[in-house]
Amino acid sequence: MRYNTATILASLATLASAKDSRTFAVLRFNGDGFLTEGPVDPVVNPGAEATHYHSIMGGNKFGATVEGDQLMSSTCTTAKIKNDKSNYWVPSLFFQDPKNGTFQKVPLFYMNVYYFFEATDDEIKPFPIGMKILSGDSKTRSAPKSGGALNLDPDNGIPINPVQWTCPRSSYNPPSYPANSDGSTAGIVDPNNQGSGAGFPLYPCDGYASPLRQDIHFPSCYNPDAGLDDHTNNMKFPSNVGFKQNCPKGWVHVPHIFIENQPFVLATGDATGYSSHGDFISGWDQNTLQTIINTCDAGDAGMDKCPQIPGGLNEDNNCKIAKPDFGTILSAGQIIRDLPVVGNLVTGWGKGGVNGGSVDSPAPSSQSSPVKSAAATSTPASPAETASKSTTPKETDIASPTVKAEETTSATGGAFIESPSPSEVANDPPATTVAPDATTADSYPNIKTIWDIVTVTLTTTVVGPEPTHGLHRRAPKHSHGHAARHLAGSFAARR
Repeated sequence: MRYNTATILASLATLASAKDSRTFAVLRFNGDGFLTEGPVDPVVNPGAEATHYHSIMGGNKFGATVEGDQLMSSTCTTAKIKNDKSNYWVPSLFFQDPKNGTFQKVPLFYMNVYYFFEATDDEIKPFPIGMKILSGDSKTRSAPKSGGALNLDPDNGIPINPVQWTCPRSSYNPPSYPANSDGSTAGIVDPNNQGSGAGFPLYPCDGYASPLRQDIHFPSCYNPDAGLDDHTNNMKFPSNVGFKQNCPKGWVHVPHIFIENQPFVLATGDATGYSSHGDFISGWDQNTLQTIINTCDAGDAGMDKCPQIPGGLNEDNNCKIAKPDFGTILSAGQIIRDLPVVGNLVTGWGKGGVNGGSVDSPAPSSQSSPVKSAAATSTPASPAETASKSTTPKETDIASPTVKAEETTSATGGAFIESPSPSEVANDPPATTVAPDATTADSYPNIKTIWDIVTVTLTTTVVGPEPTHGLHRRAPKHSHGHAARHLAGSFAARR
């Protein structure tokens, strides 16, 4: 369905003055893949090789070290909103061949970021520029204390669990998760949704165009006393106050991010799926994001459908960092003998003798110093589309009209993504690359990954069979029920 201002304008009142209900808008991305990939993580491993391989979206000033307002000088971004130079990244997903143990990187399907603006008595403000957030635990191999359900309530006495996997299937007989599982040998089903749970499901997600989805929620209360860089202490989830979500006194309420994207293995070496996590560094122009918070309730129609967004939309479809600071970019579908980063062994559910708990980080695979990030392979079409390289971000004017999405069956995802061309991949392949024999090739399903991110809650859809009708079909149609499931899951977990 097509959208225009006339069909989605529902009110001219600003949302800022009426936060009695949650509103949201989906941020989508341009191009044919991630901004870059590699063992790079400026939040957890600044200036050094990361402990595992990541897939990154956002502004092209990303690198092994990101400090202050560095991202604001990005000359391009993969986000459709031109003034969003933030970076969003997740651990890459691999399929392990059960016959010979080799790994295949699962290609990108699409990536969305949901920005939820919660019902609250607080004033929701933009992320401070340079703020770093981590949600999830890359080292854990233990099932969450909340079982198969999400838990975003900091006050119910159960540890927060911001991570879940969702696997739409045509039939749940047999079930996706074994009955009465305690999580030590298999995942745990969500008691409220037989298609979701903690850990990887047992069976393929065979619903039409419905890949396995990884859901990661980010906290939305920022503690200024901890500072922008202290990702272990600067954020927490809001508390329930009636039907609203409020932050502690003195904390700043920011948007809630949500990223959505079976012998599957995360880049951490995790065969359980419990270590799913996501990172974020803010590179938003402050007035642009405040305008979206105050006026944009476009929902599944997309944040880019809201009118009068300061800075406008991004039309650059080729924003890339050709060579990451560490490692090389694996091509989509590439088969390798070992996971990237030496020392990342497959663990969890009895593999490698690890049934739970935490695993140690692998030693760096090399002692080489980082290389300077390569310039993006695209050039903005005009000076107006070029981000300012000044250390002081340019402020923009805040618009006022409120956009609300009408009920619709619009797709929540963008177009399906093809595998990157050879020109988008680092020239020197890893030494561990192997040529698959006929048996190996047949062992790998034709799969792609999907990542949906939400600023307040992060959902990442990850894998599913490639449709047989070709790569250029549009993303699966989802009604507002798709977002409603995310919202319902959040509230159910908080009760």
